[in-house]
Amino acid sequence: MPSNISTTTEARIIDGKAIATAIRAEVKEQAQAFTSRTGIRPRIVFILVGTNPASEVYVRNKGTTSRESGFDSETIRYDESVSEFELLQKIAALNADPLTHAILCQLPLPKHISEEHVIEAIDPAKDIDGFHPVNIGRLSIGKGDYFAPCTPAGIMEMMIREGIETSGKHVVIVGRSNIVGKPLAALLVQKAAGANAVVTLAHTGAGSRLPEFTRSADILIAAMGVPHAITRDMVAPGAVVIDVGMNRISDPSKPSGTRLTGDVDYDEVKFVASRITPVPGGVGPMTIAMVMKNTLLAAERQKG
Repeated sequence: MPSNISTTTEARIIDGKAIATAIRAEVKEQAQAFTSRTGIRPRIVFILVGTNPASEVYVRNKGTTSRESGFDSETIRYDESVSEFELLQKIAALNADPLTHAILCQLPLPKHISEEHVIEAIDPAKDIDGFHPVNIGRLSIGKGDYFAPCTPAGIMEMMIREGIETSGKHVVIVGRSNIVGKPLAALLVQKAAGANAVVTLAHTGAGSRLPEFTRSADILIAAMGVPHAITRDMVAPGAVVIDVGMNRISDPSKPSGTRLTGDVDYDEVKFVASRITPVPGGVGPMTIAMVMKNTLLAAERQKG
């Protein structure tokens, strides 16, 4: 149970944007050294199907950051009516291309295309999203070369650089998705620096008992996709709170009429927690930074 820390002051903000900027600068320097040594520029290919506005923004931002990092970047766009067969053929061609080191197919996909088939079609060595069963399996046992999904990897990197001690601490993750909750739990329980935590993976099955679990956390990670689901009374004094949520809600005071908010009631929880991530500017930038880090790692491994 976290120590009873005074709540008269606001929590220290964990600046994910600043940490991500530092990581991207490191990747850029390492990419330049890699290219000077090998004559090869790391290359990432993004696949975008349809015209989902959020996906368009994500892919555009990742493409821009890739080029800023010294990578070659290409975005392959398909109309929403593209067949699964055609998409899988393109992935097979990219798998066979020695100059393509990383493949990222932006999710979600149209309903007539199986996300499972697409994920499993990508060569695990080029799956910098870390979603392929081979990567997930290796992550689970902590052995072999693998890519960790970028959001969990970003959270781990954030905590290490922020000096947050995890060894022996009780980490409660609320949310059991295959993209965040499950892989993050697998990373945190590993017997390694920056991990070695005691992990509880909470979810809707907890029902009315959820606050009981969240209040026992030294480190509370919210990844449910439900705006302001974690309230002040659900957080123990002095806990570290990491908000993975990215929810767009109505806000008439904004020119767009909407704003981004997290899964944590930030304005209240900041008076209880010792450290907290904002939304936006917390976990989000870390995810893109880890896409870059994984792409460089893929190029280095494939060069041998």
